[in-house]
Amino acid sequence: MCRLVAYLGTPILTDEIIIKPKNSLIHQSFSAEETDYPVNGDGFGIGWYRKEIRKEPGIYKSISPAWNDKNLLHNASFIKTECFFAHVRAATVGDVSYENTHPFSYNKFLMMHNGGIEDFDKIKYDLVSLLDEDAFLWIQGQNDTQYILALFMTNMRKLDHKNLTKPKQLVACFNKTYSDIEELKKANELNTISLYNIVLTDGKRMIATRYSSDPENETRTLYYTDKVSCKLCEEGKLRISKPKNKRTATLISSEILTEKKDHWKEIPKNHAIFIDKDLDVSLYKLD
Repeated sequence: MCRLVAYLGTPILTDEIIIKPKNSLIHQSFSAEETDYPVNGDGFGIGWYRKEIRKEPGIYKSISPAWNDKNLLHNASFIKTECFFAHVRAATVGDVSYENTHPFSYNKFLMMHNGGIEDFDKIKYDLVSLLDEDAFLWIQGQNDTQYILALFMTNMRKLDHKNLTKPKQLVACFNKTYSDIEELKKANELNTISLYNIVLTDGKRMIATRYSSDPENETRTLYYTDKVSCKLCEEGKLRISKPKNKRTATLISSEILTEKKDHWKEIPKNHAIFIDKDLDVSLYKLD
């Protein structure tokens, strides 16, 4: 059910993370290890920032399997950035199409998702009624992720939160968004489980949620690194270590990218992590 990786830190070539490691995102597209859905071949996407050029992210998407896209395999070694998202998709809600492929951009924001709202079509009409005009007109695809992001951005405006600088406000917006969806499910007598492993960034900061509406029965893995130095990948081994001076990177990933779990931490169930512009990580419980 989809795999994702996010990077924030000193500029790095994207192939060092998404291609070279033995358990890279490319590997996870055909042989994911920590899921019941090992094949994620329904498209892929990568989004990255070059703030000196523009505040909005660049995006490259394809409905081809990531392992078989020569443009990705070639050009990932030319994209150097301090912040990027990459995602491989196993389609659940929505057709296999460019419009339904992650990550999604909303002005200066990037967002991607692993999970889903089961029986989404039964609450879709009601959810649309909660959206403001700007968020509704932004939606281009059919999948639940875009509607979740549209609702989140609507709630950001309702709560008068305009950016990603204050983590407690962001957590409040996610809590409201997930609560709104659960209320719609309840009104439609749905007892299905919704899963929200969501990552959101403005290119300078990042927030990720690991949330399930029934965490004791079903959840998805999500890891992060904290206080690490991320060095070039050699012979399939991504070198992550404690920095001698200061941390240089933070990673968020559906699966660990190294052979050992050293330096990786699992985000607790129904929690969010916020990474600020200095790469400091803070943890927040979700309602």
